[in-house]
Amino acid sequence: MKLDDGPCGAHLTYCTNIHRGETWPDTFAALKRHLPEVKQKVSPQRTMGVGLRLSAIAARALSLPAETEVFRDFLVGHGLYVFTINGFPYGPFHGVRVKEQVYQPDWRTPERLAYSNQLADLLAALMPEDLDLDGSISTVPGTFRPIGGQAGAIAEIVEHLLQHAAHLVDLRGRTGRSIALALEPEPMCFLETTEEAVSFFNDHIFARNGVARFAALTRRSVSAAETALRRHVGICLDVCHAAVEFEDVKQSLSLVRAAGIAIPKMQLSAALKIPVVTAETRSQLQQFDDGVYLHQVVERSGAGELRRYLDLAPAFENLDRAIGSEWRVHCHVPVFMATLPALGTTQDVLKQILALHAASPISRHLEVETYTFDVLPPQLRQVDVATAIARELDWVRGQLTQ
Repeated sequence: MKLDDGPCGAHLTYCTNIHRGETWPDTFAALKRHLPEVKQKVSPQRTMGVGLRLSAIAARALSLPAETEVFRDFLVGHGLYVFTINGFPYGPFHGVRVKEQVYQPDWRTPERLAYSNQLADLLAALMPEDLDLDGSISTVPGTFRPIGGQAGAIAEIVEHLLQHAAHLVDLRGRTGRSIALALEPEPMCFLETTEEAVSFFNDHIFARNGVARFAALTRRSVSAAETALRRHVGICLDVCHAAVEFEDVKQSLSLVRAAGIAIPKMQLSAALKIPVVTAETRSQLQQFDDGVYLHQVVERSGAGELRRYLDLAPAFENLDRAIGSEWRVHCHVPVFMATLPALGTTQDVLKQILALHAASPISRHLEVETYTFDVLPPQLRQVDVATAIARELDWVRGQLTQ
């Protein structure tokens, strides 16, 4: 929902990747079940924005004109509107082992390009014509980190990103809808931190060669091409990921702004935090080792040195050496929880960035993303999913109005 009526008013939503569904019929069934209930709890009198998640097979099915029209009618009939899409997970995201496969196919491949183009076309078709708001699509930060070092990988990633941006330019010309792709830095990815993302944009996308290639793709002058490129490509700031990386979020924002890089979308989420690793840390964290998602761990020693682990298992193998350090774990937990039984969360980082946003808007798209709900320990799922989502959205609104 729109948080205020000013020209910079942000739109707040939650990501529907919390709901199971890979095919379009299953996805639509979940949306019909949950979206009206959440809206009734958080925005009964005003329209509510939707952060849509579509797998590749669901996107292909929804792209059929008849299916698009049925879904558009559902949205209008229930006072809902789509303004952002999570285009990060291409394939299955619930109920099976996801782990590092969530990054595949990555931006080296034509499959990722075609999927992202299709999502953009869908978003342009779904956004209300009277909505004074651009669209956004969050995506994989290039590829999985070990792959990013392979010969030719960066060149392939850059080329496909530029081709997608050219598609967005063409889409804007044809439909009047302006959509931006937002790369989402994540631990153990090719772009792991905000600083790495800024360097990638400066060194490749907005560098002379990148802009020249984009000018050729769009048949624009170099100056006009750079303006369009900066409009259509930027960073998705996921607060959970930044917190796991021990980022100084104020400094990260300064880096992005100084580089003139857009933040089309900010994902509001919190991670697990173990302020002091002890011999009991393994048993405390094992309940979160769900076997579905990667739970990257970043360790900070007393001297400030960072050490990274791909998942909980390799972190546990180093537990004895890590005693006394701090661990942060990539596991999205409800944003309204400052602490958990015997554990902490990075809610303090989320509070900080929301305060920064309230003082000087960071993004017009704010999306709560706690997709792990159905694999969290039972004690953290004492209410139904709609109630949990509503509580998260209400908590965010409360932080922004303090």
